[in-house]
Formats: sequence, structure tokens, C-alpha cells
Amino acid sequence: MPNLEPEQLSIREMREDEASIVLELLKDGFKDTENRLILYVLTRPLALLLMAVVSSGLRFFLNSFVVALVVPVLVTVVALKLLLWRSPDLKQLYAYYSAGHRGLWVAVYDEDDVCGCVALEPRDEEPHTAELKRLAVNRWYRRSGVGRHLLRFLETQARAQGFKFLVAQVSVVTKAAIGLFESSGYSVRSGRRWLGYTVQQVFSKEL
Repeated sequence: MPNLEPEQLSIREMREDEASIVLELLKDGFKDTENRLILYVLTRPLALLLMAVVSSGLRFFLNSFVVALVVPVLVTVVALKLLLWRSPDLKQLYAYYSAGHRGLWVAVYDEDDVCGCVALEPRDEEPHTAELKRLAVNRWYRRSGVGRHLLRFLETQARAQGFKFLVAQVSVVTKAAIGLFESSGYSVRSGRRWLGYTVQQVFSKEL
């Protein structure tokens, strides 16, 4: 964790030529979260039971015990990866967040080092509510306050645009992100479940 000079850290809108840098930053964060979430899901008792049942069924059709054991795990992992990457904004970051009332900002250190990002998107189904998205920090700058700086910045942006509530969807395996939101006045209002287990929590804060 580097010792940052606060006056050298700034936040501005992402430029089009920085979209590839931001996408790589997001992918790096996804990789960590994705692997931990898949491990979390695969080790739930019900998931283990279901894979064991499928594996037993496959043994009637396959001669290899190892293949019958591995196939359910591989299918589950591939399905989870496809589900996690079903996000339209990742295909065209700049175009997506330049439209409507959306926005994507980058944290820049020492004028040219993009060290984090955060995005804002209105929730059409909820009046006066926006969603915080794509909060990510370069692994070299983590635990140095960049994430908290980005969060406060986005709250200010949301207020300026007239939003009264800000929500964020957070994976249960991202303990640092959960701690950041809890210490910043957010509370859990709902969650997404899989096989009876919460895999994602929705945090909310009144601005």
C-alpha cells in the first residue's frame, strides 16, 4: 500500500482513450471476486449435494469416475462465469456511460496514473434512485483511501443530479467493499440468493 499525497489524487470523467485501461482494471477486480464467489458457491452444502447427485447419474453413462466427478463442477463454473459477465456496459464502456444520465469517473494519481474508477447509473424502476457501479481500485492502490474517495465523490455527483437514494450491489465475498459501505452509512436492504444462500447484498443510503 503506497503512501498517497492527497493533493495529487484527482477524479475526473473517463476519456474515451482510457476505456481499455479501465476495462483491464475492472477485469483484474472481477478475477479476484469471481474466483472467490465461485469457490463460495461450490462449497455450499446444497451445491455439493446436487453435484454429487449429478455425478452419480453420469456414472451410468460414463466409464470414468473422474470425468463423472469433474463434469458437474466444470458446468457449474462455466455457468457462473457466463452469468457474472452478462453486463452490457462492459462491451462499450465509454459509449454506455456517455449516454443518458450515466457517468463513469476515474481516480488519477500524479496527473496520469489511473488508479481507480466508479460509475453512476439511474435506476429507471426506482424514482430518485441511482446505482453505484464499477467501483474498482488498482491493486497497488488498495487500502490507501482511493475507494473511499471515489465513493464520496459519487455521492456528491448523485446529489447534484437530484437523486435521493444511492444503491450498490455487493458480492458477499468482497469483505473490503462491505466494510467500506457499512462504515460510510449504507445498510443492507435486500439480497440475491442462490440455492437458499445469499450471494449478493444490495446496500442503500439516503443522500
